[in-house]
Amino acid sequence: MIYFDNAATTAPSSEVCRAVAKGLKCFGNPSSLHRLGLDAEKLLNSARENIAAALGANPQEIYFTSGATESNNTAIIGAAKKFGKRKKKIVTTSVEHPSVAEVCTHLENEGFKIVRVSPNAEGKFNASDIINAVDDNTFLVTCMYVNNENGFILPVEKVFSAIKKRYPHVLTHCDCVQAFMKIPFKAKKLNADLISLSAHKIHGPKGIGALYVKKGVNIPAFIVGGGQEKAFRSGTESIPLICGFSAAVEELCGNIDQRFEYVKSLQSYLFEKCGKYENIHVNSDADCSPYVNSIAVNGLKSEVLLHFLEEREIFVSSGSACSKGKKSSVLQEFKVSEKYLDSTIRISFSKDNTKNEIDILIKALDEADKKLCKIR
Repeated sequence: MIYFDNAATTAPSSEVCRAVAKGLKCFGNPSSLHRLGLDAEKLLNSARENIAAALGANPQEIYFTSGATESNNTAIIGAAKKFGKRKKKIVTTSVEHPSVAEVCTHLENEGFKIVRVSPNAEGKFNASDIINAVDDNTFLVTCMYVNNENGFILPVEKVFSAIKKRYPHVLTHCDCVQAFMKIPFKAKKLNADLISLSAHKIHGPKGIGALYVKKGVNIPAFIVGGGQEKAFRSGTESIPLICGFSAAVEELCGNIDQRFEYVKSLQSYLFEKCGKYENIHVNSDADCSPYVNSIAVNGLKSEVLLHFLEEREIFVSSGSACSKGKKSSVLQEFKVSEKYLDSTIRISFSKDNTKNEIDILIKALDEADKKLCKIR
């Protein structure tokens, strides 16, 4: 099996599985005052410290959630609840993940003004376009770090730094799901007040994520109840999943730079191989995150190509994010040609992929191009 769908989810490592099992055995409720509860609380605190250290944050700034969708919802809706009576404007981009984009649309229907900044004519983002969209009525800027469809790296650091200088009151939120533990960055340098993270994109378990909330930033709770997570996110903490998240971070944090360079070499090799075939087009470029790559085999439907590869035990995803034939609005925003929109697949790498696997993929794509040409 060759797995190239790591932007969707990653395989949990052996160490992560052991950590989850350890968390299951430590079954006490971390809110309980007896020894079993205290044992669970120790695991909880240790995990919080590990994840905070990787982000360059204080452990008290890390709040566990059920995943990035909840983290994004909590950040954006929380900001709206805090400022909504005084300010009504959110600045975002036109290429955000649905867990950000749909929340913004929901708030728009509630009377908020949403400004969605698009890439320029070349499919690139100008930091100035996002910065200049902010004004005195703006209370939140939410911008992803790495796009999940083509790996485009947005100029978040530059944008947030400029906004904080001009409008210190404006909250900055970054969806870092495709960047955390893949692209070296720290919370302080990013100038983000709120950062969303997910475990299952970095070989951790599904169902667990985190929201970084900068010290001094106060937004109302999204989920209320028993007062867990300092009353910011109620609900008994899932110690097994949190332990798995922590183990994944601990396993990856020592060599982010080296791993980035390795995956970068895979990206370069993929692009080089694609360049030898007239009908294979690369939508991404060398400035994109090497972990997420968008390509198209001209004239072949994405879904047909996906299943052709699946029959050969090669797993990719449809980069066009199709739903009943609907073309990807994100790729359209990035100015991908119409002739490639229906033919796009996403090749997303992990540290475990190899150049030999890319050779097998390219050979299969060439085979598909020859065998399936009749459907053009």
